Amino acid sequence: MSAASQALKARTEDFAVAVVKFCEALPNTIAGRKIAGQLIDASTSVAANYRSACRAYTRPLFVSKLAIVSEEADESELWLRIIRRTGMQSTSAVGRLEQEAHELASIFTASLRTARGAKRAAEPRHPPDSVSRLSDNTL
Repeated sequence: MSAASQALKARTEDFAVAVVKFCEALPNTIAGRKIAGQLIDASTSVAANYRSACRAYTRPLFVSKLAIVSEEADESELWLRIIRRTGMQSTSAVGRLEQEAHELASIFTASLRTARGAKRAAEPRHPPDSVSRLSDNTL
């Protein structure tokens, strides 16, 4: 595994741990408990599914796991924004985690685009005259 992959593994795990600790300080209300649960699920899923993506044994499995990581990072950012906007925690308390969720979502979305592009580049293409013959037959 590359140094970059190891660093991202550690970064996603650190993010999950920080979110779990952060959620302990959320209000013990119906909304606070619900949002804390959703945020913990999403943030720990980022770490767990990135680890799984790193162990993927096929490109389609890697792309599938990476898509989950990207979605869960984006969902984590959403829950953190809701916490900030509802005033459950101060902007200063949420800001660092919200920024980290945004950065992780951006990283994994870009990685997913690259992985999907590499997948498409590996697929066989039709030779140019087979395409033109196909379109001639349909006219």
